[in-house]
Amino acid sequence: MTSKLKTPNALAALAVSLCVLMSPIQAQPTGKKEFTFRGKVEQVDASARRLTVSNERIEGWMDAMTMLYRVDNPEVLTRLKRGDQIKAKVYEGDITLYEIEVIPPANVPAAPKDPSGLKLEDLERMALENNPTLKQATFEVQAASGRAKQAGLYPNPIVSMVGSEISAGPIIRGGEIGGGFSQRIVTGGKLGLSRRIGEQDRLTSEHAAEAQRYRVLNAIRSLYYQALADQRLVQVRAQLARLAQDVVRISSELGNVGQADKPDMLSAEIEAQRLELGLTTARNALERTWRQISAVVNNPALRPTLLEGDLENVPKLDADQALEKIFSESPELRIAEAETTRSEMALKRARRDPLPDIIVSGGVRYNRELLEQSPGGTARRPVGIEGYFDIGVQIPIFNRNQGTVSTAKADAERARLEVDRTKLALRMRMATVYREYQDAMATIERYRTQMIPRAQQSYDLYLKSFQAMAASYPQVLIAQRNLFQLQEEYITTLVAAWQRSIEINGMLLSDVMQRNATPRSGAMPVQSSSSDGGND
Repeated sequence: MTSKLKTPNALAALAVSLCVLMSPIQAQPTGKKEFTFRGKVEQVDASARRLTVSNERIEGWMDAMTMLYRVDNPEVLTRLKRGDQIKAKVYEGDITLYEIEVIPPANVPAAPKDPSGLKLEDLERMALENNPTLKQATFEVQAASGRAKQAGLYPNPIVSMVGSEISAGPIIRGGEIGGGFSQRIVTGGKLGLSRRIGEQDRLTSEHAAEAQRYRVLNAIRSLYYQALADQRLVQVRAQLARLAQDVVRISSELGNVGQADKPDMLSAEIEAQRLELGLTTARNALERTWRQISAVVNNPALRPTLLEGDLENVPKLDADQALEKIFSESPELRIAEAETTRSEMALKRARRDPLPDIIVSGGVRYNRELLEQSPGGTARRPVGIEGYFDIGVQIPIFNRNQGTVSTAKADAERARLEVDRTKLALRMRMATVYREYQDAMATIERYRTQMIPRAQQSYDLYLKSFQAMAASYPQVLIAQRNLFQLQEEYITTLVAAWQRSIEINGMLLSDVMQRNATPRSGAMPVQSSSSDGGND
């Protein structure tokens, strides 16, 4: 300490005051209003000697909320587990729980639940119901189904009226008037192949819709865990900011009686401002994440609220098993395989196209020409009713669809190679994402088992030395800052691990707002471009 702390009694007074604020093992404060605290344990952090509790409303002090609390006796953490209902004493302005008791389940009154609290399942449901890209994908499937149906429909017949030689002079009189029809008879199974090509387009659209569903779910799950972490960081930084303000107040009070130096007071004020700024940035980050969540679920009215979830329980993944699942279920790979099947059918269709369709036409007409001799030989009469027909085919002499066949062969080879390319691309993406997942999991384990416990131990030792007047307050402050920085980095790494695991389990699909690729527009037409008529 500095020279203004003239006596051991003054140093002891400052030490006791700061220890009441900073030590994880707290003595019950005197002179503060006492309240009864009830709540549900959400998380036990034995390494940091903290409890996350969803508490009931405390009349006259605190609303119902979920917060991180200190405990007066760390030993109690070994007996608590998530879901326990507890009762304790709290004091106004102090976030330490004293004399914690576990309430038997039969005697626990129903704790009021925040009606606005959301779970991951709630956000997933909202995203699946409201995200516009999923509705677009649904309409793409309907459009592809319509194109497949249209591609297999038989050409319509042509019904016509015919008339010829309407005026042939007064002697013969003219006019052949009647009606007929014309029909194209499709040969070679071209209609069936066109329908099957259309079905492959529909299947491709369905796989694309499934891929978009993965993207939406991956996005909302990733943002959910980001918001969960942001929420936790706000709680941690709010606790630190309150602690720093108490240190400023005590330093100022001691300075007023000549028991604290000006540099100590300034250091406390600077630290308090730094922590207040950190709290502001944490709140801004939480706001940003909620804006992104509201965009994915397409609900601009959605506001930040309490999220329920476990940030610690990151799933364990095996690279080989995950890649095998991706290869068996990836919509991207299914799209490539459907395109291969489609290209093979398109090649068959192109080879069948030169087979000529048969065009049949015929009808009946009334011939008014006076070419028939009447029975008496004195007059002429009309020829009367006549029939006619016409059958024709187009002979593939010059155009045998050579160019289309050549193009279809190239497309078929390209599609087969696309399956291999997609697999290689998935392998490469998996290698990158899984490495990031491994790094995060290794970091989490190191933070959880070694770094944070040792930082806690260092902080405790410095605190004890400070109490014994063998260490200065700045040393305690540095140790405390290191501890909370490690805890913040630990939370950030948890988020990274969750997001990578979500991406792997979500078939490595991301970019939720990308426009779905439109499948090929329709199946092969029934006729080649050089044919008359057809079924476009």
